[in-house]
Amino acid sequence: MAARNRMPPWHEHVRLANGRDILVRPIRPEDAGPMQAAFTLLEPDEIRQRFLHPMKELSAQQAERLVRPDPRRDFALVAAEPLPPGEALVGAVARISIDDNGKDAQFAILVSHYVNGMGLGRHLMRRLVRWAKGRKVQRVYGEVLESNLPMQALAASLGFRREAIGEAGLVRVVLDIPPPKPKAPPPPPPFAA
Repeated sequence: MAARNRMPPWHEHVRLANGRDILVRPIRPEDAGPMQAAFTLLEPDEIRQRFLHPMKELSAQQAERLVRPDPRRDFALVAAEPLPPGEALVGAVARISIDDNGKDAQFAILVSHYVNGMGLGRHLMRRLVRWAKGRKVQRVYGEVLESNLPMQALAASLGFRREAIGEAGLVRVVLDIPPPKPKAPPPPPPFAA
């Protein structure tokens, strides 16, 4: 019998539209340094769209906070070169965090312009929603700049709806997750005569 090359949970190789192979996997503490290095390669608008305000750098403290999600309520994925953590350039980060009410979860995604427009944002969003469903979350939402039309279009194509939040320049995109359908009871045994 041939040995299977199994990957750990939430790890997968993805081939982008341009033929480039990347590894999507949970974020690790070793990613802090590469994330800080990759941050300097981002365009100002990419940073503003993700963090909702301009930033010149990702501090060591911010990077440490990002790479150490609380496993009870947070989930974060990176799309990186298929190299060991700490050596791989991180091209995208997707994160979701369950609110204190346990029913809602907020997402945030950043895809750098080097891999933008190749379906990676859609792929990462689907993974975040899948994780949320497994945690019985009822609503996934994100705060998006009104000017971030690509993110709004992506969200709409995945079934998210827009909500006004009363903050100038921002909209909320929301996906209601229906509860799982109850399993049908097994049919009764045939009547014995």
